[in-house]
Amino acid sequence: MKLIDAPSPNFDARGANIDMVILHYTGMETGPEALQRLQSPEARVSAHYLVEENGDVYHLVDERMRAWHAGVSSWKGEGDINARSIGIEIVNPGHEWGYRDFPDAQVTSVIDLLKDIRTRHSVRPHHVLGHSDVAPRRKEDPGEKFPWDRLAKEGLALVPYGGPAKAGLAIAYEDALTALYEIGYDAPKGDHAAALLAFQRRFCPQSLGQGFDPRTKAALIETKKMLP
Repeated sequence: MKLIDAPSPNFDARGANIDMVILHYTGMETGPEALQRLQSPEARVSAHYLVEENGDVYHLVDERMRAWHAGVSSWKGEGDINARSIGIEIVNPGHEWGYRDFPDAQVTSVIDLLKDIRTRHSVRPHHVLGHSDVAPRRKEDPGEKFPWDRLAKEGLALVPYGGPAKAGLAIAYEDALTALYEIGYDAPKGDHAAALLAFQRRFCPQSLGQGFDPRTKAALIETKKMLP
């Protein structure tokens, strides 16, 4: 995999060991526009890598440093996700500018990049997450169109739920809600709606916006079983 050097000044000291990768979409109209923003000192945002739709991979920040990509975020009750993660921006207009499928060449490069990262860092599949997973009240990316199943087939991420919806008919609401929290989402009782949407985008997009429907409940329980 060839990396294109495109340094960003937006980084600082890490202060933690790397054990996560956070996937984003750029949410801007074009890739060059997104790259320019990630390199702008005024923007004060960055990522370690940017993957264009044609599969080109830009290297912006050294992995030893903390890039500024996740913002206010948390997982399993722990904040400062930037300190422990590598951020990958994936060029896509996002929900605001015409959300579309991710091209094959782009997804292949994301997979190759994740494999490369794992030669240097201990990042297990359950810690390859979307921005919306760690910041569900603020973010939707990389969104319901991202092909997590392709990453899962390579052993790089947890597999989305592919079982029958009826498997969740006998699962209690309270058990499903507890699973949402135990998986890692910021989902306190009574304030879990954003986290549930983030989970559905990631694990059962067919049920997006359907609350705790049977498929979502089944997906929650099965996802919890996959955790170490």
